[in-house]
Amino acid sequence: MASNFIDYVKFFGKSGAGGAGSVHFRREKHVPLGGPDGGDGGRGGHIVLKGNSQRWTLLHLKYRRHVRADNGGDGGSQNSFGADGVDIILDVPLGTIARDAETGEKLLEILVHDEKKILLNGGRGGQGNSHYKTAINQAPAYAQPGEEAIEKVIILELKLLADVGLVGFPNAGKSTLLGAISAAKPEIAAYPFTTLTPNLGVVAYREDQSFVMADIPGIIKGAAEGKGLGTRFLRHIERNSILLFLVPADADDILKEYSILLKELEKHNSELLDKERILTISKSDLLDDELKTEISATLTNVPHTYISSWTAQGLLALKDVIWRHLN
Repeated sequence: MASNFIDYVKFFGKSGAGGAGSVHFRREKHVPLGGPDGGDGGRGGHIVLKGNSQRWTLLHLKYRRHVRADNGGDGGSQNSFGADGVDIILDVPLGTIARDAETGEKLLEILVHDEKKILLNGGRGGQGNSHYKTAINQAPAYAQPGEEAIEKVIILELKLLADVGLVGFPNAGKSTLLGAISAAKPEIAAYPFTTLTPNLGVVAYREDQSFVMADIPGIIKGAAEGKGLGTRFLRHIERNSILLFLVPADADDILKEYSILLKELEKHNSELLDKERILTISKSDLLDDELKTEISATLTNVPHTYISSWTAQGLLALKDVIWRHLN
């Protein structure tokens, strides 16, 4: 369901404070003035992000407004250490970025399955008074307090990891193509913005090989300024190795549409233009050889292919082109 794709969450995070060191003196029979034996405080709990390749969305964190780790335990007598606070481990999909909501600073990103990174460090435990005994001060009556917790408002932002990102206006045929060459089942209909969330599909290739393709919601002129679905989904394109531009064969001006798409990506992030690009003319079952020749004459400096997702025309050749670019 479209509502289940969540790629942005915001929460208040607080790590655990460190436990205080203990001020204590050894008390034994016949030893009225035993030395200091106060133990150290325990470390406060960390807040940790962990990569999980089985998650595709941040939905499970959508309603988690506060994330707090346990404080460390205080030190005790006989040099006993306080217990460490329990860490909070948040599973996130690969491609998740954590930012400081106040400054926008990127704190970390998770790209590998089972990778763990500390988002907020727990405070260190304080040292007990046994650490402060000296020849001059045999009975120190002080210990170190634990470090304070770290508090931040955190933004988690997901950028999908895919080999190929489909770029085009609404109704260009992106979802139809994804459905035709992968096991993905995106919603398809003859009206704009059928795709309201990114869809991922694994495309099988020759000799049991495969690559991942992402269908991004359609871009319109002015998307970089927030028109249509705006920039909400443009960030997903940033992680794709190849950008596959789809322009339908019945477009009024194929080169102009391609140029508008390039301009929107450039305004969002100019580095996107450094990526490998493939232009594909979709719905090419509408064209005969003569019309294809006329279109190609307007695209002399733009490498392009022709496909029809409905008739499977050109799909294998397109996979070959993609695979050559990926490798």
